[in-house]
Amino acid sequence: MKRYKDIRNLEDLQARKLELKVEYTLKQNMLKSDTKAYFKQFTLGALIKRYATPSNLFKADEKLNISGTAMSLLLPMFMNKTLFRGAGFLTKAAVGLVSGKIGKSLDAEHLSAIFNSVKSWFGKKKEKQEKKFVDYGIPPDSETY
Repeated sequence: MKRYKDIRNLEDLQARKLELKVEYTLKQNMLKSDTKAYFKQFTLGALIKRYATPSNLFKADEKLNISGTAMSLLLPMFMNKTLFRGAGFLTKAAVGLVSGKIGKSLDAEHLSAIFNSVKSWFGKKKEKQEKKFVDYGIPPDSETY
């Protein structure tokens, strides 16, 4: 138990009591805010934000590539239903094999890079290029400079 030597009269006691009450309230508020912050990191939104990034969601490890597996299944079906609709069996089989292999190699990073490059073709307006300094080969210490 603490001994308070600086308390000599009733006013000192009341002041110390008020200081302790303020300290208690501050610690209580700090504990509440820390508890809220701790539990906030386990909410559904925080968990999705932390674990649902493209690298974590589509590629759990190097052997399990979810986006590559999905693309290896969906890309041959898409190609055969749209571009090679009237093709024969052998052509569809070859397209299925090739697009399946290509789809297997695609992962979330490749897909986002392809999307960004296609988006840049359509969304980018030509900007005026700044005139660059043209060096005609005259050295700066020359008399003609």
